[in-house]
Amino acid sequence: MGYVARWADNKDKLSKFEIAKLSRDGLDVLADIEKYAKEGFASIPESEFDLLKWAGVYLQKPKSDGFFLMRVRIPSGNLTSEQARVLAGISKDYGRELVDISTRQAIQFHWLQIEDFPDIFARLDRVGLSSFESCGDCPRTIIGNPLAGIDPNELLDTRPLVAQLSETFLLNRDFSNLPRKFKISISSNINNPGHAEINDIAFTPAVKIIDGKEVVGFHVWVGGGLSAKPFLAQQLDAFVTPENVVKVAVGVTSLFRDYGYREKRHQARLKFLVNDWGAEKFKEKLVEEYVGELPSRGEDKTIGWNAGNFTGVHGQKQEGLSYVGLSLPVGRFSADELLELARVSEEYGDGSLRTCNSQNIIIANIPNEKVENLLEEKVFQRLTPFPKKFTAFAVSCTGNEFCNLAIVETKARLNEVVNYLDEQLQLDVPLRLNMVGCPNSCGHRQIADIGFQGSLLKTPEGMKDAFEIYIGGTLGPGASFNKKLKGKVLGEDLKYVVHELVQFFNESKKEGEKFFDFAQRVGLETFQEELIKAQAARQ
Repeated sequence: MGYVARWADNKDKLSKFEIAKLSRDGLDVLADIEKYAKEGFASIPESEFDLLKWAGVYLQKPKSDGFFLMRVRIPSGNLTSEQARVLAGISKDYGRELVDISTRQAIQFHWLQIEDFPDIFARLDRVGLSSFESCGDCPRTIIGNPLAGIDPNELLDTRPLVAQLSETFLLNRDFSNLPRKFKISISSNINNPGHAEINDIAFTPAVKIIDGKEVVGFHVWVGGGLSAKPFLAQQLDAFVTPENVVKVAVGVTSLFRDYGYREKRHQARLKFLVNDWGAEKFKEKLVEEYVGELPSRGEDKTIGWNAGNFTGVHGQKQEGLSYVGLSLPVGRFSADELLELARVSEEYGDGSLRTCNSQNIIIANIPNEKVENLLEEKVFQRLTPFPKKFTAFAVSCTGNEFCNLAIVETKARLNEVVNYLDEQLQLDVPLRLNMVGCPNSCGHRQIADIGFQGSLLKTPEGMKDAFEIYIGGTLGPGASFNKKLKGKVLGEDLKYVVHELVQFFNESKKEGEKFFDFAQRVGLETFQEELIKAQAARQ
């Protein structure tokens, strides 16, 4: 540990977990996993379960059964066919053949047991992968542009920077005891696929005239995050050249470590510090104590937001090559499907796969003359590059199938909703539907066109799954979180009620008008009236 834990002198004000972390760093638990694996689940002290997050695992629901969820870091979504085969093998051998892609481009397994961990860690390590610190109070998986290096719409290839950032932070005890989790995004794509505004620190494309020459670099955003109290990140008055990205990221992370709030867990994210200080004071502290002077802002190059969606067949910046973006309904597929994608990526390309924070996956570097034959492969019947309109843009958290925090089931429910909409409606613009099972918002409910948050509703037949509905969220220029409609909708009625809301939009919008613009134009109260009418029709 190369820093002074300046918060250690205020133990009477620290949360219980912060006091525990002063004597036992989260990374310390890694040395004990071999022992727990040999002695079994019952040998793990209850106090260790929170620290096991630094190994990248959470107890799966119900906790007493001894099964774990594991996240594997896939920085900026870059994955090789060899790595994909290893991941599929882990799923087959230990995870009941289930594979999820998270909204941070990570691969997620379920049904793992402590006895499995040593072999899983060894397999991951052999192909340069790790689950370590994909959870815990530390820098999480670095997300960004899944097309980095092949993207016609990027200013520069961010893969080397992602690699440097990953190497800097992973297993680094200078940053393994932060006040809470810390999320980093870096992208040079002009359409903000890295969701900059909802990360603790984000780098987005910019240019600046320096010494008479245009320099490509980044603008810096700090203090974004969702959960029960969401904040959009604030942009600092700073321009960062590529060679200074790591220095600035380290500086911001160090500032959070040293000044972040540690008294209450629910107020410990960087977003609360930035909200209290403001961007100007934050930059002053960053410059004075951590990074030195930085040039002022240049010219923003972000022009829109594609929500991380890349489905379809598209040309790369390399002449003669294309990438194929596939839709994974609500981010879930099987080990066999992942094996097939690994095979196809090698047979038709160079074995390059990319995971997306839209919970989809890309096969890259396909010679144009091979695309037609590639699309004939059987695996693309379900994981299609040409999904139906509503299925294409559906995002869901894990839900109470596995998550201890979720109140309701989500993935099957959202599938039910979008399948019904695809059967009933035709729409000429994308419509993003995001569902979460609790306020923590792993499924990014706040940035959806229509967001759903799970809850419970008391009925004459007892408590039933229900959902709150939120209207009109977006990122990019004009970023705004969606707004809550009054009331709750029973899960069993959700697809019918949503159908009425979407039909109202479809019939009332201008030609080509997007949902966010429509919602801003007609207002929340109009949607509230439509919701009341839709619910009345179900009674």
